[in-house]
Amino acid sequence: MERKVSMQDIADRLNISKNSVSQALSGKPGVSEETRQLVQKVADELGYQYAGSRKLKQSEHTTGPKNIALIASDFAFSLVSFFGEIYLSVEKEVRDRGMNLFIESINSDSKEKLILPSLLSNHQIDGILILSHISTDYIAKVIETGIPTVLIDHHEPSLQADAILTNNRFGAFSAVEHLIQLGHQEIGFVGDVHFSPSYQERLDGYLLALRNYGLEPKHEFIFTKAQEDLGELNQYFEALDTKPSAWFCVNDGHGFLITSLLQQKGYKVPEEVSVCNFDNGQLSQIATPKITTMDIDLKYFGKKAVEQLWWRIHHRDEPIQEILLPTKLLVRDSTAAFHKNG
Repeated sequence: MERKVSMQDIADRLNISKNSVSQALSGKPGVSEETRQLVQKVADELGYQYAGSRKLKQSEHTTGPKNIALIASDFAFSLVSFFGEIYLSVEKEVRDRGMNLFIESINSDSKEKLILPSLLSNHQIDGILILSHISTDYIAKVIETGIPTVLIDHHEPSLQADAILTNNRFGAFSAVEHLIQLGHQEIGFVGDVHFSPSYQERLDGYLLALRNYGLEPKHEFIFTKAQEDLGELNQYFEALDTKPSAWFCVNDGHGFLITSLLQQKGYKVPEEVSVCNFDNGQLSQIATPKITTMDIDLKYFGKKAVEQLWWRIHHRDEPIQEILLPTKLLVRDSTAAFHKNG
């Protein structure tokens, strides 16, 4: 008569304790989701008969994380064309995993007074996603709750949390390389690097591309405190003795304004001056001409953030990770070959 498969057989096969097998098969806490699924897989392979095995799939689901909070500033939530796409992707991923999503918008008063949403203090939330920047002190206080947290499109040296980020340096490198390969050597940079670490990284990529091609950066062409204000950009532009033949802008807003400014001054884009920017937002697409840009897959951003949070919930003691997502150059009508006498 064939011997019945025991929990010990499963434990021996996986080199884990019999107690861990019992916890996994009964749906009790104490083992990771990864181990739980592995135990079930081996139990099925060995033909293990367990009274509660029919309930396992349901118990796996109910003992897993249930409630996820998505937190962002009022300002970030207002940028619908960019962060709205990420939010929709997060919502879909959370729903597909059978979890609930709670949205919390942080106003300036809560930010200044470091007032956390009440749902973080009453043990309802299993994981937190923070969309973009709020303030370093505020994000640090969220992390201090001990609830697994993943940052989306933001990081800072003092914040000990996983982050899903755009590969800003390499993206900016590709954009500026595109301009250089079109024959441009005098390339301007426009953006406020103090506003976001992403913009500082895009400046780094700009400088890296110039140096990689043996071009010395010109200090006067690098406008690192640029606000998205036409008057301020005009003042800066007018103060230049010589003008770049191409501009790299850190985002859509700056790209749109620089293109408008050039056209107001009688320059033809791209015949006389080229413009390239980052993010592939709505302004890139409605500008005339449409602006060459670095595209970010915002849906993938949300997907990776939820995946990472799920992993972090089950691997709390693993080292912090920063995951860089690639960008893609979209060549449109605002960039063209440069001819010195053209």
